[in-house]
Amino acid sequence: MTKAINIQKSGKWYLSEKALVNLFIWPTLILLILINIFPLFYSIFLSFTKYSVIGNQLPVWVGFDNFKFLLNSELVWNYFAITGKYAISSVILQTLLGFSLAMLVREKFFGSGIITTIILIPMMLSPVVVGLFWKLMFNPGYGIFNYLISWLGVPLTTDWLAKSDLALWAIVIVDVWMWTPFVMLLVLSGLSAIPDYLYEAAAIDRASSWFQFWRITLPQVAPLVLIAVLFRTIEAFKSFDLVMGLTGGGPGAGTRVISVDIYTRAFLGQFKTGEASALAVIVLVVIIAVSNLYITALNKAKEG
Repeated sequence: MTKAINIQKSGKWYLSEKALVNLFIWPTLILLILINIFPLFYSIFLSFTKYSVIGNQLPVWVGFDNFKFLLNSELVWNYFAITGKYAISSVILQTLLGFSLAMLVREKFFGSGIITTIILIPMMLSPVVVGLFWKLMFNPGYGIFNYLISWLGVPLTTDWLAKSDLALWAIVIVDVWMWTPFVMLLVLSGLSAIPDYLYEAAAIDRASSWFQFWRITLPQVAPLVLIAVLFRTIEAFKSFDLVMGLTGGGPGAGTRVISVDIYTRAFLGQFKTGEASALAVIVLVVIIAVSNLYITALNKAKEG
């Protein structure tokens, strides 16, 4: 009988299948745990200390002082509000557009494969490259974006990245352009898994297209839509490179999402490592809480 240890055949030693699997998996697992677990617990420890990475002093234990200071700061709550506005706007638009595109490319037509591939290209690019690319497009002097939407009445001289009320929407536009294909891909996989006989039975009963959408299509793909929304919400809360590539958190603090604030506290002149670690822990708690809400909704969708 095969065991998870070396076995001997004809005077030679062989690794069993299970032992071979463990040999490849466990070193990688241990490495991943060390890479992820150690920084997490070390940052949690630093969040309870007064510490600067460039200072000559060891971390000084201050308890919950960092958390009290941050939670009582109006600026921090303002940055959370900016992050929430950015996350909600981008995720809603990505979901609506991604679902619509999935419904569109679901039907096979001439060139549908090429069109689907072109739509997926943005999500394959580096966020920093995308940020710099769109920064040039938003330029009021030689950028093409204002020309593309001039039919909406937008002046050609509009500087999207220089106005605090427009800069955040500029980032939302870029994020939607980049990650709508991700939502489309997940929804498309759900649409492809719906059995044809459900639509055939509905057609026999003379059900309208609207009825088929609400009673067949939407319930079947709802779990995958929620998964897409969950992933995109988490990534929106962590968004950093795209914001830094476009605005750097400006103008002023108009696009200073919470991840940029953490980076600023930790490195850009302040080097408040303990304070930045505490803010990172707060963000982690918020993300876990929001994720639990989505997971609860996902479980209800599966049960339904």
